[in-house]
Order: sequence, then C-alpha cells, then structure tokens
Amino acid sequence: MNLDEITYKINGCAMKVHTTLGNGFQEVIYQRCLAIELEKAKLNFNREQEHVIFYEGIEVGTRRADFVVENQIIVEIKAIINLEDVHLAQAKNYIVAYDKSIGLLINFGGRSLQFKKIFNPKYNPVNPTIQ
Repeated sequence: MNLDEITYKINGCAMKVHTTLGNGFQEVIYQRCLAIELEKAKLNFNREQEHVIFYEGIEVGTRRADFVVENQIIVEIKAIINLEDVHLAQAKNYIVAYDKSIGLLINFGGRSLQFKKIFNPKYNPVNPTIQ
C-alpha cells in the first residue's frame, strides 16, 4: 500500500469517528475510537510510540506520537476549536524526529473535521511543508 492509499484510509477512519461522535469530547476519546477504526481498516499502527529526542547528539528527552501507522505515517490528533501554527509545528517536529516522510494532523474539536498533511523537508524538498 502506498502513502496516498494509507492516508486515504486514515482520513476515512477519522471521518467515521467524527461522524459518529461529533465534536466536544476529550482527545483521548477520539484517540481510542480512531484506534478501533484503524484496526477495522486493517492498518498496522502503534499508539503513543515513544521516541528519543537528541540535541547535538545528546539525548534531551522523549516525545510520543499519537499514532505511527504502517511504520510510515505519523498521526497527531487534537480536539480543539481550531488548529493553530503551534500544532502544525509540533506535527512537523514529530515527522522530522521520527524520520518519516509525512504526517497527518487531524482535529476532531471543530464542527467539521480538519486534516492537514505535513511533509518532512528531508524527503520532500520541493513540496510545500503543509497541504
């Protein structure tokens, strides 16, 4: 399965969750429901996968991505009214730190579901960072 097919399936799973629940729940509820839908879609994923962060070769801490799907795509979810630049920066930092080519930022908090596809500049030097 290529990256476009995987992201299409992930987005479909997120749409199913948002259609069923609507907005107004805490992020963890959407995370659990999305895990159920990803399983139903037969997508392999790790939830809350921890990754070490380095600064100039020195370990400075760890971060956890909400999902790593098919070991290729970082998925970060939010449950806020509207996405802001800080959320996009966080998602971009995750794809760079995890060394993945793309990530999805999905916001369940609005009346409409919001999707942002984020590209790692290392793998997509000519494409925009966010789509």
